[in-house]
Amino acid sequence: MKEDLDRLMEEKNIDAIWVSGPAQHNAAMVYFTGVSHLTHAEFIKKKGEGPVLFHNPMEREEAARTGFQTVNLAAYEFKKLLEEAGGDYLQARARMYEAMLTELDLLQGSVVLYGKVNLGGAWGVFSVLQDMLPEMEFIGEGPNSILLEARATKGEGEVEEMRKMGQITTEVVQRVEDYLTSSQVNEDEELITHDGEPLCVKDVKSKINLWLAELGAENPEGAIFAIGRDAGIPHSTGTDADVLRLGQTIVFDIFPCQKGGGYFYDFTRTWCLGYAPEEERGLYDDVLRVYHKILSELSVDAFAPDLQERTCELFEELGHKTIRQDSQLQDGYVHSLGHGLGLNVHERPRFSRGATEADRLSPGTITTIEPGLYYPGRNMGCRLENTVWVRSDGEMEVLVDYPLDLVLDMEHWDPC
Repeated sequence: MKEDLDRLMEEKNIDAIWVSGPAQHNAAMVYFTGVSHLTHAEFIKKKGEGPVLFHNPMEREEAARTGFQTVNLAAYEFKKLLEEAGGDYLQARARMYEAMLTELDLLQGSVVLYGKVNLGGAWGVFSVLQDMLPEMEFIGEGPNSILLEARATKGEGEVEEMRKMGQITTEVVQRVEDYLTSSQVNEDEELITHDGEPLCVKDVKSKINLWLAELGAENPEGAIFAIGRDAGIPHSTGTDADVLRLGQTIVFDIFPCQKGGGYFYDFTRTWCLGYAPEEERGLYDDVLRVYHKILSELSVDAFAPDLQERTCELFEELGHKTIRQDSQLQDGYVHSLGHGLGLNVHERPRFSRGATEADRLSPGTITTIEPGLYYPGRNMGCRLENTVWVRSDGEMEVLVDYPLDLVLDMEHWDPC
């Protein structure tokens, strides 16, 4: 949580956090300012002090609404700085940053950099600034950054924002289910449109995007709607031209966010339209069994990679090969059990690669639980996913409930 930042900065010997860029679709900035109309700002927080938001003069009202101490960048007279630098933009920008840091009495120590900016331009400016301020150290952190560690646990307000996003997500899922089950079916067990044309994956995806927009959400990373062989490849988004048919597994994984790049939700169901053949039913039953078992065994402060190991063990007991037996595995359990969720689709805690002691189900953690089995050669796959909140009382709460049914009954198809 944000309350942990000063402690983390002390532990990691960080003197300040600097976030650059817009306040939309820029997770580090949105974490502090919320989604707002700031096309570019500089957010600097010194250890043990309140943050300061440096903003574009045309966005002073938006900056003020954040509630932070604000500084109008017009005060630094960039045009004059550019003239003094002989038209050298990087030099002028670095001089403006030097003036900002002087005002903050931050001319030595370590500053960790975050944000969403043009890499070349940012690298150029900070290289010049480093030469100007040799007692400063500008740091770019990797996946174990203090900001990601702080974001791993959520406050009540963040949880409620994600719950609202989950309600929007499941409303769209319900609309997709209704759209599919009300469709006509031809003699080849293909779904068809009102015009008699085959109903394809692309038709469903267009509806998903429309309905999310209507409900005030965005789909910046797309959605997975994969049928048959594609359902057996975990991150296949589905082939647009694939026709929807009865009896084939459909993996529907949807992970939209609040409009402007706020909090995400992540949710997956596997469906068979009309009926499920015996092999597909068996695959689903195994995944459902493991899902319920893992959910029942979740506990506060559990080490996330241990849960991945436990999932492998359960699937192996059911006769499936797993990724712990072969890191190059293509069939069976080839995926991670889950991941943290928040302002990015993938956050901490991590369940496998790169995990550290900090990757635990601490109170306030929000994580996905998504076991699955994948057999592309057998034209099928299955994943079941919910988003789970580790409450302060130690209870594990699925943020938004939705049925786990495999078979969706078709309104206009008679199996007899």
